[in-house]
Amino acid sequence: MKTCITCGMPLEGEHANDFGMELPEGPVCKFDSENGKLKSGDEIFEGGVVFFTQSAADGDRSLGERLTRKNMKALPYWQAHPFAKLDGPEATDEEFNAAMAKL
Repeated sequence: MKTCITCGMPLEGEHANDFGMELPEGPVCKFDSENGKLKSGDEIFEGGVVFFTQSAADGDRSLGERLTRKNMKALPYWQAHPFAKLDGPEATDEEFNAAMAKL
């Protein structure tokens, strides 16, 4: 499955039109890029927090932040390009699996 290298969003099926740009490491969704450039890690992190808080964390921003950290730190792109906001508490596997089941 083709996915965004910076957030893990699928870029096939109903999300096929959400492609934003291509980096040497792979595709990036339109939510993580702007005007042909990759957004900053901080901007992508905040987008993930908003997404998870609204769609899978029942409005709990702290959980949204932990889910976003766990998600981003699992992606090879962020393992090679860490930034400060990735430091901090992560969701447990149980929390992450429960959130993903809601999506």
